[in-house]
Amino acid sequence: MPNTIKIERIAVLGAGVMGAQLAGLFANKGIRTSLFDISIDVSSSGRERLNTLKPPPLEKPENINLITPCCYENDMGKIEEADWIIEAVPENIDIKVNVYNKIASSIKPTAILSTNTSGITLKELIPNLPETLKDRFIITHFFNPPAYMKLLELIKTKHTSSDIYDTMNDFAQNQLHKGIVPASDTPNFIGNRVGIFGIMSAIKLALEKGITIQEADMLTGKICGRPNSATFRTADLIGLDILKNVANTTYKKSTHDESIEVFKIPNIIEDLIEKGNLGQKTNGGFYKKNEAGDIEVYHPENKNYAPIEKLDIDLDDDKINNGDINQRINYLISLDNKYGDFFWHSMSDMLLYCAHRIPEITSDPINIDNAMKWGFGWQLGPFEIWDIIGLTKSVDRMRSNNKKIPQWIKNKIISKELKFY
Repeated sequence: MPNTIKIERIAVLGAGVMGAQLAGLFANKGIRTSLFDISIDVSSSGRERLNTLKPPPLEKPENINLITPCCYENDMGKIEEADWIIEAVPENIDIKVNVYNKIASSIKPTAILSTNTSGITLKELIPNLPETLKDRFIITHFFNPPAYMKLLELIKTKHTSSDIYDTMNDFAQNQLHKGIVPASDTPNFIGNRVGIFGIMSAIKLALEKGITIQEADMLTGKICGRPNSATFRTADLIGLDILKNVANTTYKKSTHDESIEVFKIPNIIEDLIEKGNLGQKTNGGFYKKNEAGDIEVYHPENKNYAPIEKLDIDLDDDKINNGDINQRINYLISLDNKYGDFFWHSMSDMLLYCAHRIPEITSDPINIDNAMKWGFGWQLGPFEIWDIIGLTKSVDRMRSNNKKIPQWIKNKIISKELKFY
């Protein structure tokens, strides 16, 4: 297939929150987009939702006019016109395959078909595809909200046409202005594999080491170059039910993972889900607003909420507030108290987890760093952090904690290649 594919018209399959926002993203770039669902009413509702979501998905209100609500029964001609068909239906293989079979005969020979799945692999989907679609089917995993998040993970297999992949890579960078991270075809790819590990690991370490939810969020947020939402607030933003589903994808499908037990859902999350406290979308998760509008935080020891407190964990204000991320991280891992112990184990476990994922999820550390910066808002990626804390010194400390060191990291130290960048 010649590398002359132009993407001028797009069809989005699925008018839920993510599908509608993808249509909004494309409309912001001036691209006419057909938004499909089971009925015109459903797709129209999805389009109109763009006027109510926050942050606003549309750069200009009139961009909504570039989005046409469609249904499969009456509008297959819009599929025939599309240069790129992106599927964004629920995370269920049977539902996805049913949609592909419904539209397969209407896809023109030069069009690209992709799925916006966050965790289902190509190897699970491709066997169910018509032969004519296998070489032009890829994963385009946008992070939510797509109008604001820079990360786009692109996943291909041996079946994928190089022209198709190169076209999508070029279009996403130059037209959509996304940061592209090529990922291997493994469960949860890069961003969610590493990001959910970081959240689950910090939650479990906090519970084990007697660190409160507020304290953990203070130590794993802005102070170490991550968003203010840190760990527990980020879980609330994701939704505890979604967090559970993503973690379970790794737990069930990546049984070879040396840290697989980290992804097992802890009782604190199960308890909150059982009560319907799913996070921000239900106005209650690890944090919630009370009737007076004040923020309260969950206390797992008695399974109740209490007002948040002003924290004082005796940190050196000069070192914490000087704006030097390198100094802050090195200061925190050197603290000789329970907070330093928690921070060190949280950080070192995350670094080693990333190292163990090479070459499973990607062959290049920079792809993990970019995924975490562009998809989770980290100021520094894991391997950039490792450079600032020092490879030899940190590995010696990891060994003293009986942590498992990947052979390629040992080899770097032996050959005195002590920097990743």
